[in-house]
Amino acid sequence: MTGRRRRRRRIVLASLAVTTIAASIAAAAWIASLGPPPTGQGLDHSTLVLDRDDRLLRPYANTDGRWRLPATVESVDPRFLDLLFAYEDKRFLAHSGVDPLALLRAAWQLATEGRIVSGGSTLTMQVARLLEPRARTLAAKLRQMVRAVQLERRVSKPEILALYLGLAPYGGNLEGVRAASLAYFGKEPKRLSLGEAALLVALPQSPEARRPDRASDAARRARDRVLDIAARGRIPDDEIALAKAEPVPDGRAPMPTLAAHAADQAVAAAPARKVVRLTLEAPLQKRLEDLARERARALGPDLSVAIMVVENETGRVRARVAAADYFDVRRAGQVDMTQALRSPGSTLKPFIFGLGFEDGLIHPETLIEDRPIRYGSYAPENFDLSFQGTVSVRRALQMSLNVPAVTVLDAVHASRLTARLAQAGGALVLPEGEVPGLAMGLGGVG
Repeated sequence: MTGRRRRRRRIVLASLAVTTIAASIAAAAWIASLGPPPTGQGLDHSTLVLDRDDRLLRPYANTDGRWRLPATVESVDPRFLDLLFAYEDKRFLAHSGVDPLALLRAAWQLATEGRIVSGGSTLTMQVARLLEPRARTLAAKLRQMVRAVQLERRVSKPEILALYLGLAPYGGNLEGVRAASLAYFGKEPKRLSLGEAALLVALPQSPEARRPDRASDAARRARDRVLDIAARGRIPDDEIALAKAEPVPDGRAPMPTLAAHAADQAVAAAPARKVVRLTLEAPLQKRLEDLARERARALGPDLSVAIMVVENETGRVRARVAAADYFDVRRAGQVDMTQALRSPGSTLKPFIFGLGFEDGLIHPETLIEDRPIRYGSYAPENFDLSFQGTVSVRRALQMSLNVPAVTVLDAVHASRLTARLAQAGGALVLPEGEVPGLAMGLGGVG
């Protein structure tokens, strides 16, 4: 009897061993059939136009029409990351892609509660799912686990986190925390309030059901749940209460469109580049765009304004406002006034006086007349139709007086000014059959 039991035990053990080996071989073959894991190389990100200090001027949706802006750990508020780890993956920095404790907890809650209370997916597993979307099945979950382990072996923790920050879904065509922060809060995610950070942690779990622009109540409940679970015990209760009192956005803000014309031209010149840098300064550009919009409103609905700021020492353009409002059809906002042909106005006066200095005809303290004068049929006048009498050349240029400028131009000759401008790369565009005359000093032709 004892011998039979031993034989039976050996048979059972041998069967288990064979089954285990066969299962291991099948599993290894299945894993090998998956091939190398995707690591995010070649992702179709949004094209970004940045200023001289890498501040965002204008993003463009990718070829699928999605706002997918890359983000890094350094570009996100640390409080967001703290809440993210506490709510989604407490042991992210310690595990190797799969967290057995989280899986056991999720399975126990499912068994005892009869429903999914919390998921067992790590951030790495979520990244694997975002890189290889699949229907939510057991096979897909196993695939995510394998891919998560593979990812952890191929890329660093910060790189995995950057993939999550750039790919997490936030409803509609928003992907990544940066796109979501710009769309819902109108700002970069570098500095978020506690309530904003909690909302951005909550949305990716059910991005369509919780998107604030369509379901603000659901978004608020999800945000408050994050605050209750992830912030409690880590952040003072009064701060949590203030965060819950913050309003949830009920719409989407437009993406930044600073220096829209310059951005369009730069992207058109290098369509394959995903990051385009300009010499502009974003804060200065914004202030001048606001100024141009304000002044255009005061001038009337059919007028526009353009401003160009150039650094004298380097010649670099620091601000370029090509129209008062890029989206204003009535003002022809799509027209780039900084490149459109138009009269130079009084901008030629310093060059006229410069030629006079060069010839020794005048110097800054030379006295010159600002009185009514006529050159044949041409009688120049000042903008305010008044005259200053005898003034110094310095004063005439400071006040942009017309008559003194025409007087000096008559002495140095319009043809010479035209030639000197052409030598400097500023050739004039004149109507057919016209030649430069004295009026060119004031922005005219004949």
